[in-house]
Amino acid sequence: MKKLILIRHGKSSWELNVRDHDRVLMERGVIDAHLIGNHLKDAFITCNEIWSSTAARALQTAIIVSEYIDYNLDAFKLKRELYTFDSHELISQIKTCPDDINSLMIFSHNHGLTDAANILGSQYFENVPTTGVVIIEFKTDKWSEIKKGQTIAHFFPKNLR
Repeated sequence: MKKLILIRHGKSSWELNVRDHDRVLMERGVIDAHLIGNHLKDAFITCNEIWSSTAARALQTAIIVSEYIDYNLDAFKLKRELYTFDSHELISQIKTCPDDINSLMIFSHNHGLTDAANILGSQYFENVPTTGVVIIEFKTDKWSEIKKGQTIAHFFPKNLR
């Protein structure tokens, strides 16, 4: 059994004149990342490995959330390939996860993240909002063989406030 935890980065700012890759979280993005991290802790959601896009907003979100679930940052992996807006690229990366990892947490971007959640999970989402979480389980022992799984939970900041 494999468990995939998809998390969209927090709300970011368009106010600074920087490349998209370098945009940072707004105050709301930081607050929502703490809210989601605390909720994951309270729900006893853990993972074996965390992968994050190299984009500043995804990395900031991942670091905040990881503090709540007592994740060892030595095992944290930054992946440029997760800086994608394409679901097929995102799913392709997920399928490269080593099979000894049973629970993988991914921090990435829309529209790829919402589309991947809809392709891989059993519940349809019009849009996974910023800092939204979708958890999907797969009845397989190999990440390379994941297809349609069971959406077991989702947490959106607006529902937790």
